[in-house]
Amino acid sequence: MNGAHIALVTETYPPEINGVALTLARLADGLRARGHEISLVHPRRRGDAPAVDRMLAPGLPIPGYRGLRFGLPARAALTSAWGARRPDVVYVATEGPLGWSAVNAARALGIAVVSGFHTNFDGYMKHYGAGWLRRPAAAYLRAFHNRTDATLVPSDELRAALEASGFRGVHVLGRGVDCGRFTPARRSAALRAGWGARDDDLVVAYIGRVAAEKNVELAIDAYRAMQAVRGDLRLVVVGDGPARAGLARAHPDVVFCGFRTGVDLAAHYASADIFLFPSDTETFGTVTLEAMASELGLVAYDYAAAHKHVTHTRDGLLVPYRDARAFVANAVRLACSPALLERMRRAARQTVLPLDWGRVVERFEAMLLSTAAKPVRRLHVARRQPVATNTEWRFE
Repeated sequence: MNGAHIALVTETYPPEINGVALTLARLADGLRARGHEISLVHPRRRGDAPAVDRMLAPGLPIPGYRGLRFGLPARAALTSAWGARRPDVVYVATEGPLGWSAVNAARALGIAVVSGFHTNFDGYMKHYGAGWLRRPAAAYLRAFHNRTDATLVPSDELRAALEASGFRGVHVLGRGVDCGRFTPARRSAALRAGWGARDDDLVVAYIGRVAAEKNVELAIDAYRAMQAVRGDLRLVVVGDGPARAGLARAHPDVVFCGFRTGVDLAAHYASADIFLFPSDTETFGTVTLEAMASELGLVAYDYAAAHKHVTHTRDGLLVPYRDARAFVANAVRLACSPALLERMRRAARQTVLPLDWGRVVERFEAMLLSTAAKPVRRLHVARRQPVATNTEWRFE
């Protein structure tokens, strides 16, 4: 099948800045370049204008995440739109109410539907004082994805974990990195000077969302331990999120740069020396590849992207999963070992140079088209009870 009509359903998309949004935009652009028609479905945001290739669904702000929204159920609207202009396949990237209704609409119309497991929502619960919700969240995710024809994940490790939890039809779709954008050539002496770092100082960076589930405090703990063995260090935090204000108040010597994008973001990577990535809730962690492409010394837990692409002591330091003491100890080791750091930095970029986004798009295309070519069983989807009695929306 050539020139397919592919509907992409997501709760987040650029100009929003996060791994899901940026990954999906890469995939959408790649599919368009390969001759496919892409129609987007996402929550309406301030400034969004109507477009023939975009359906804007109602949404509400996500508490604690300024600028991000979750989509409300829209089964009736989706059924009408897809009934009039039928896509060959639907890809649902997020599992909220909008995604659930998209799966149900596709099922009712007999359209092939593929889902993506981009965010480990059930793993977030412990970071927000709602550990008791972890089992119900995992059950919901399993039910959601098992209603689709296939689920795409970024690693073999995650596929095995989901299959062990009862997920069916799980396939691996890797991730790529733009080595033309993320390169050590973007290193900026002026940017480092703005951080208060001299040429020979060691700049330690955390880049990503500044939120509880990202475990940023462990990066700061590691930085403090590194300071104890050498004084010429600076910690730079690039990104934003609900934890930023509190961390900035508690650590006034840390440089908080806020959101950065494009070449500016690439310069922030390249102008650092060490990348600390303490998150323990990733489905992949694309920032790991971006740091390696930028020739940074890496310290990360041995799972997700780091497990897949890093060889311990060759192009990064791998830490046993959720072993905070080992994470700090390896950060200190890197601060004290300039020869090891230099060797790993050179090797890191060589490791990720073959990870071209074009190959990822080709695999994504093949998975979508092969699913669309299979017979699809039309399912009756019953309405469920309203989410709340004071609204007109139904979780359908």
